[in-house]
Amino acid sequence: MKCPVTLRTLALCALFALYCSASTAHARDEYQLSLPLDITLSVTALAASGLGTYLYNQMDVLPPTELRNRNEFLPWDRRVLGTYSETAQTMSHIGSALAVAPLAIGGITWYSGASNGTEFGTFTLMFAQSILFQNGINLATRSLQIWPRPYIYSESENGSVAGKKAAAEAKGEAYGSFFSGHASAAFTVAVFTSEWFDYIYPNSANSGLVRALAFSLAGLESVFRVAAGKHYPTDILVGALVGTGISYGILTLHKKRNEKFSLWVGPGVAGVTLRY
Repeated sequence: MKCPVTLRTLALCALFALYCSASTAHARDEYQLSLPLDITLSVTALAASGLGTYLYNQMDVLPPTELRNRNEFLPWDRRVLGTYSETAQTMSHIGSALAVAPLAIGGITWYSGASNGTEFGTFTLMFAQSILFQNGINLATRSLQIWPRPYIYSESENGSVAGKKAAAEAKGEAYGSFFSGHASAAFTVAVFTSEWFDYIYPNSANSGLVRALAFSLAGLESVFRVAAGKHYPTDILVGALVGTGISYGILTLHKKRNEKFSLWVGPGVAGVTLRY
């Protein structure tokens, strides 16, 4: 299992190399912070993350008396029942270190002069808001214990001895597999890595390659979670959609608007304001 580590390392090095070698085109003035918006978003994101963490910590320590029947799972999820791999689990944890990639690359471009502190601060805050939101939603959903992790079925399926031991020692959190927080976070990182690159280097020919690398690494992280017996394909798919959706939603809310006109309404009067 050393090959995936090498591939992951090479991909990350290539991503950094592309950042360092890209054209130093001027950044587009596309995203901006707003005090009312960002206070609201930040407080809400912190509250969501705090609530999710609280609910997650309230999950029952003891396992339920009955497991969900195998036939109740979706057909594509049944295939991974009983799966367990400590190696794949370790690989997925190593991949979590890539969460700092957007900040590290943003810092490099700031240091090199291709970006500045204002841009770094704007993207850092948007990234933090996205991470907090997806974390809160993930933990709150997992606290519902919709279905257990695949390795829990190592007792009755074709799991390994290590898988059976892990299932026997499983606590309450292992019975809330839906949905994958690793996948959600990985795709949040992928979105901000690619969008940050496009922002700093809008005319770079490497944009497509950077985006492909970022999302490929997120997909690899997700595959390891399935191989480890931690999640089902459905958990991964939903996690990817949540992470991607929240990230693009936060970015859209911060996009600088350049409307040429606006409508306004008052008591008994209405009008149009034109800007030129």
